[in-house]
Amino acid sequence: MTTTFTDEALEQLALTAGRELEDATAEEILGWASATFGTRWAVTSSMEDAVVAHLASRVQPGIDVIFLDTGYHFVETIGTRDAVAAVYPVNVITLTPRQTVAEQDAEYGPKLHDRDPDLCCALRKVAPLQTSLDGYDAWATGLRRDDSPERADTPVVGWDAKKRRVKISPIARWDQDQVDAYILEHGVLTNPLLMDGYASIGCEPCTRRVAPGEDARAGRWAGRAKTECGIH
Repeated sequence: MTTTFTDEALEQLALTAGRELEDATAEEILGWASATFGTRWAVTSSMEDAVVAHLASRVQPGIDVIFLDTGYHFVETIGTRDAVAAVYPVNVITLTPRQTVAEQDAEYGPKLHDRDPDLCCALRKVAPLQTSLDGYDAWATGLRRDDSPERADTPVVGWDAKKRRVKISPIARWDQDQVDAYILEHGVLTNPLLMDGYASIGCEPCTRRVAPGEDARAGRWAGRAKTECGIH
């Protein structure tokens, strides 16, 4: 089924579903997305792991999985993307920014990520994703409430006012133990960097290993007040 909605209808749909599906399983939440939006929804993945892509593929084989190739990813992340595309019944779509890294360096100067990480993220992540969502009414993410204090109120289904899209977070209520259990039970692909001291994986220049006892996202933009790339 493929349907289109007005922004007002989508917003009301999201708010209602967020309440009604709060206690639903991840599979039930994604099943609702499939029944409601048909082909007009997609999964976004940083390729830290393939949990949500795997869940969605069980509900709707052939689902679009969007990956943002910023030009700064670890080779392990690109390898995880390629493995997901090869192993799972999903359609991996790789997005690239308007400019290559070299073109961005020429316009803004080298290492913009060090000087103005917010602008770098806006150019290489936020803008490409916004454009890519034009063909969808909704998108599913791997956001979890235990990721960080800023994500503690993440609804399982919500309204993204900036993107004018329904935002689905089917594992919002999961903790790390539940994620690990799902990965183990289903043999889900994960980024090998997770076994090398990285707890949250983004672009290579802005990601480091975390020390024992540190917050999982402490390795992202370390030493800065920045905690999000701007997508969420």
